[in-house]
Amino acid sequence: MTFKECIRADVSDVFLNIDEFASLHTVNGRKIPIIIDNNELIEREKKAKSSMDGISVRTTLIYAKAKDYGNLPAVGSRVILDNQVYLVTDSMNEDGVYSIHLEYNRS
Repeated sequence: MTFKECIRADVSDVFLNIDEFASLHTVNGRKIPIIIDNNELIEREKKAKSSMDGISVRTTLIYAKAKDYGNLPAVGSRVILDNQVYLVTDSMNEDGVYSIHLEYNRS
């Protein structure tokens, strides 16, 4: 096996395995294994967003297998994660693993 083949196998066998790091969540009406990584967001943002009218923004970063998720969501599209509607602010396909940055306004 090449290194890249080993990494692809690890995506399913380790990282997005519900017995290891992932957990099942409902995404757009389907239960799929994902990783919710709010710690990575802390490192990426370092500061909370808020607006002048008392509404704050809640952000979440999820990782999902491309084959489980479907088409990569476009920036500005909506994703329903565990019955909460989020807006996609960034999405990337990282060799078959989607990194999707989500946010919603809360008061």
